[in-house]
Amino acid sequence: MASLKDIKRKIKSVKGTQKTTRAMKLVSSAKLRRAEQVAKDSRAYAEKITDMIEEISANLAKSQDSLNSPYFKSAKNPKVVDLIVITSDKGLCGAFNSQTIKQASALIKEYEGNGAKVRLRVIGKKAIGYFRFQKREMVNEIEGLSSAPNYQDAASFIREVVESYLNGETDKVIIVYNGYVNMITQEVRVKNLLPLDPSEFEVKAVSTSELEMEPDDDSLLEELVNRFIEYTIYYSLLDSLAAEHGARMQAMDSATNNAKEMVRTLTIAYNKARQEAITTELIEIISGVESLK
Repeated sequence: MASLKDIKRKIKSVKGTQKTTRAMKLVSSAKLRRAEQVAKDSRAYAEKITDMIEEISANLAKSQDSLNSPYFKSAKNPKVVDLIVITSDKGLCGAFNSQTIKQASALIKEYEGNGAKVRLRVIGKKAIGYFRFQKREMVNEIEGLSSAPNYQDAASFIREVVESYLNGETDKVIIVYNGYVNMITQEVRVKNLLPLDPSEFEVKAVSTSELEMEPDDDSLLEELVNRFIEYTIYYSLLDSLAAEHGARMQAMDSATNNAKEMVRTLTIAYNKARQEAITTELIEIISGVESLK
């Protein structure tokens, strides 16, 4: 059995860990509130762009002009797939990163099983470290962007991806990340970024806009699609960051509770060991007194 000194040292160590995890929970809680608000504001902007794409797509459909844009071409049997994987740069957030990596690995297995080549474009140290360990080649390895999303950097990254797609180097672009649902729930999300599927857009029967489109619908659609794609990757980063803070807050809360329970258990063990030591000392004293009689 451990000595009183050892148990006391363990209690002190666990209490120190408990203070750290409690502080990390509070920090993540504050960061979560900020990230949640930014993600909410960005989602509203993205929805407006989507509404405009829906309306223009409906106009093109009404004129019986098929969407000849490369952004809308079919990709039923892609030969090359660009997989964008977003994870955090830091750990201590439970299964947040492992869930994303698991989904990404499943997609890689699925597409490679169908004879497609998967090119990885990875954002976040955790996924980069994992795929390096797996000795998988990565087209992009970006650190720092997932922990501090920046629109300009996100747009610059996705323009490179789009250019590769338009040049015919890849047939499909997919984003995988762990998104924010609420403070205690995260959800792994898979988005088919390119090509866009017109069936996913809600075609409005009647246009709600009284504005004339200048220039023509095709040109405006292309510009909006580019903006839509840029904002999709940016919002995905914001959504992932909010989910990361939520997951870390939850993980630190669990760690704090576990530390509290461990302190309670160690305290009981300490009191029991102390009681046994006192009892032993009393028995030794009584035995010594009896031997002197």
